[in-house]
Amino acid sequence: MWKWLSIIGMTLLLVGCQQNAKTGDSDLTKVQVVLDWTPNTNHTGLYVAQEKGYFEEAGLDVEIIQPGDAGADQLVATGKAQFGISAQESVTQARLQGVPLVSIAAIIQHNTSGFASLKETGIETPKDFEGKTYGGWGSPIEQAIIKTVMEMADGDVNKVDIINAGNADFFNMMKQNIDFAWMYYGWTGIEAELRGQAIDMLYLTDYAKELDYYTPVIIANEKYIAKEDETVRAFMQAVTKGYELAINEPEEAASMLLKAVPELDEDLVVNSAIWLADQYQADAKQWGIQSLEVWENYANWMFENQLIEKELDAEKAFTNQFLSEE
Repeated sequence: MWKWLSIIGMTLLLVGCQQNAKTGDSDLTKVQVVLDWTPNTNHTGLYVAQEKGYFEEAGLDVEIIQPGDAGADQLVATGKAQFGISAQESVTQARLQGVPLVSIAAIIQHNTSGFASLKETGIETPKDFEGKTYGGWGSPIEQAIIKTVMEMADGDVNKVDIINAGNADFFNMMKQNIDFAWMYYGWTGIEAELRGQAIDMLYLTDYAKELDYYTPVIIANEKYIAKEDETVRAFMQAVTKGYELAINEPEEAASMLLKAVPELDEDLVVNSAIWLADQYQADAKQWGIQSLEVWENYANWMFENQLIEKELDAEKAFTNQFLSEE
């Protein structure tokens, strides 16, 4: 949450100046969407919408950019970008610090992350974390989540050695006497399969419904939404078409991501796209929809674990108003 303290002032100064820009040689409205990380299959629907012309049909010229020193949350918060990719946790923390980010769609309906280990490590339940070493990035939320899932299996988090592994990926951590790490199966888990590395995966959602939160999500600024609701609607309708194609034709969608970002590993992208095709919408009535219960459950869990200092007004943290109605 601390990152937000330094940008609240910038938000107040800059977001009021945020405007749509017309491109020089057309009537298309130019907007930017900032990724949360390097391009991957979480972002496929954006690249599909771009390649298939869905954005142009909606009257938009959309630039997809990667985050630099300032991430998607900060750029959207300060009005320097119109849309971004974030997560429910970040939106929650931002809003409680007075930064008016709003989630306008859930890219994946359920949390597909969990704790992974190499099969030979022998971690089959969270209780098996006892006596093991966890490698993470030093966030307080990690210990709280480990504690929660371990309590469901009568485990003791105090018997886990939790270390900061920095930016090391899962595969490098497993070479450094680290026993388990947090991963998203739809990318890193698929990569492990392709490498022939057998892993055990303990999904967070199998142990606590409070941990079934939305990650990733598409965000916009509350003030931008109020001023440019038609642009937001046009953007989301095009993005929805992109993710619907990714759901129904994952290999075709993967080819569009690879065309835009050819340096990605083709086998990883294709296999990840096929796996995620069933996850984007899952059991929801339509892609992108969000539930108040999910927002409240996770925010309450964060509050109970002292990860946030006050309760969230969850109804203002997300909206389904820009999703296409069936």
